[in-house]
Amino acid sequence: MTQLAKQLEEPRANAANQAEPALLQAQKLSMLYAPGKGFEDVNLSLYPGEVLAIVGESGSGKTTLLKTLSGRLAPQTGSISFQSDSNTAELYKISEAERRSLVRQHFGIVHQHPLDGLRPRVSAGGNIGERLMENGWRNYAEIRQQALTWLKAVEIDQSRIDDMPLTFSGGMQQRLQIARNLVTHPRLVFMDEPTGGLDVSVQARLLDLIRNLVTELQLAVVIVTHDLAVARLLAHRIMVMKQGQVVESGLTDRVLDDPSHPYTQLLVSSVLQQ
Repeated sequence: MTQLAKQLEEPRANAANQAEPALLQAQKLSMLYAPGKGFEDVNLSLYPGEVLAIVGESGSGKTTLLKTLSGRLAPQTGSISFQSDSNTAELYKISEAERRSLVRQHFGIVHQHPLDGLRPRVSAGGNIGERLMENGWRNYAEIRQQALTWLKAVEIDQSRIDDMPLTFSGGMQQRLQIARNLVTHPRLVFMDEPTGGLDVSVQARLLDLIRNLVTELQLAVVIVTHDLAVARLLAHRIMVMKQGQVVESGLTDRVLDDPSHPYTQLLVSSVLQQ
């Protein structure tokens, strides 16, 4: 085990292994909130330790799908099941209180705009500590030590533990949001365009960080992105969406190196021509 994994405690998930039950499974999922807005008839399975990228242009339905998978937006039709320890929970058939508890304990949600996932007027350490307290931590010294450990893990100077997120750069805010989400070792993390709006050099540094943490902690991740380079770097599998439909899915290298659907071919060729 590497030093980082030792510091951040034992990873909870094993590498993706489809002999195991799916961690998250969606069947015939639809959510159309206006003509041509949303998604319909989506089926997917995600296994422990696996990273799934959902890609497509703006308006393809990928962010709406992410909100539905992560327990924030009830679908109109279909079902989502989550393997919670030894039990399978139907995400939208359990009570709202049970769903909030499940999301708090097992899910992490990283927003495109980091301040959407942070308390701007609470210190960096406080943002991390709040997440721990939500999950039952009460010892102040232990909470502060975990905050220091995670600031180091996401490459934020530990001396800034008492600084407010509003004093941080965009890249630092995103790294803090990641620390806030991962400190409780969720089984599944949802990321919505985590590198969006950042300078290229900051994006590269953040992607390296995400990739290292995903590998070290064996996280299961669903990531939404319009950037195929991000999908290739992070994801084992990829789903391509167009106008609310999944038009192609499969292993990332296969889909990006030999796309079969004309829309995927267009996406890949447009990247190659840049």
